[in-house]
Amino acid sequence: MAKNTICLWYDKDAEAAARFYAETFPDSAVGAVYRAPGDFPSGKEGDVLMVEFTVAGVACIGLNGGSTFKHNEAFSFQIATDDQDETDRYWDAIVGNGGQESACGWCKDRWGVSWQITPRALMEAMAAGGDQAKRAFDAMMNMKKIDVAAIEAARRG
Repeated sequence: MAKNTICLWYDKDAEAAARFYAETFPDSAVGAVYRAPGDFPSGKEGDVLMVEFTVAGVACIGLNGGSTFKHNEAFSFQIATDDQDETDRYWDAIVGNGGQESACGWCKDRWGVSWQITPRALMEAMAAGGDQAKRAFDAMMNMKKIDVAAIEAARRG
């Protein structure tokens, strides 16, 4: 287990979420699966309690804690993409697996975890500053999934 690990609270599907992430993102894997040694408020002895997993190189633990706490946009994974194909692949995987679209490159998976699928072209435009950043930002504000060609065109003016 890593010294610093992100712990994500799930109702009861931490293992399914971890397996989906491992199948979807490179440098991702499911590690140890811990079963409850006794009954607990949202489960029974033997149920999956925690799952160690990695998402794009980031160490995580999924905790099946029940329905008390819900995910929100205050936490998100930001995945940098190299081109439109990669952007489409991740976006479509998340949204197409019971997730939902949001604005400006944000979406949620079917477990309620927020994701930012962010093309590097957008971040490069923002880093350029000035009019380039403003035009790219204005273009992004009208998008759900980021359109790399539209961001690059807006950056050029």
